[in-house]
Amino acid sequence: MTDASVEVAAEVMAALTAGRPVVALESTVIAHGLPWPMNLETARAAEAAARAEGAVPATVAVWRGRPTVGLSAEQLEGLARSRGTAKASRRDLAAAVAGRRTAATTVAATAALAHRAGIRLFATGGIGGAHRDALQPWDISADLVELSRTPIAVVCAGAKSILDLPRTLEILETLGVPVVGYRTDSFPAFYLHSSGLPVPARVDTPAEAAAVLTAHWQLGGGGVVLAQPVAPEVAVDPATWDQALAEAERQAAASGVRGPALTPFLLARLAEITQGQTLRANHALVVANARLAAQVAAAYLRADTGHA
Repeated sequence: MTDASVEVAAEVMAALTAGRPVVALESTVIAHGLPWPMNLETARAAEAAARAEGAVPATVAVWRGRPTVGLSAEQLEGLARSRGTAKASRRDLAAAVAGRRTAATTVAATAALAHRAGIRLFATGGIGGAHRDALQPWDISADLVELSRTPIAVVCAGAKSILDLPRTLEILETLGVPVVGYRTDSFPAFYLHSSGLPVPARVDTPAEAAAVLTAHWQLGGGGVVLAQPVAPEVAVDPATWDQALAEAERQAAASGVRGPALTPFLLARLAEITQGQTLRANHALVVANARLAAQVAAAYLRADTGHA
């Protein structure tokens, strides 16, 4: 059910009303995750991938103070071209609205707004999690808490490789968020094909994924993480990754970068160090996740309506 606090694009509203599949897409990757023009190319490719599977894409952001589910083509390009656009997590939405600001939404904020619009499937690159800095044990992404309370499924390539992945999985377990591997027994690590950590459940088809979602939500559960590995041909080699991350972290420490600025700083440095390899992996996984989310959204609606 939608509400008046969220602006839902006409095409998205029509699809929801008609019971057609809709996939939400986050906008932080556009404003903060990828450089121009790759950010716009990736955003357009993700929307096209969802459409190719019969779903309506709904890129989410706060646009001039209005939480918007389904950016227009002009808004999408405006966000991609902008500099200094705010980054809004769940806690930042009210301030962005009251200040009539444009803000790109994180996983947490996108999940919250998409749920208010009545959307069940959401695609992103990688979710946030617990950072590796032992001196800041509470540096944990709001994504995890939001997923614990919002009944939406996020299709992702696991959690970002710069994070403490074992701790991130432990927190998700504590919060009651199912982590389901899509055609994999190990948790994907964003740029890396595998983290080597096991997932507690596995599915191999969109229909199997939809069955898990249906059962989880019938039991009163919140969010679900459906983790699909990045394609092996574009994944970063683990040895290359370890060296690049160590150098990026050294640069962050030397520059005193912490808090919300840390993730975009590290991602930018990693792109430079790997000569664009992380950017190519990011593009590929975002598009692949949008495609899978659309397939699962369609399967979920078929299961929900009882149609084969």
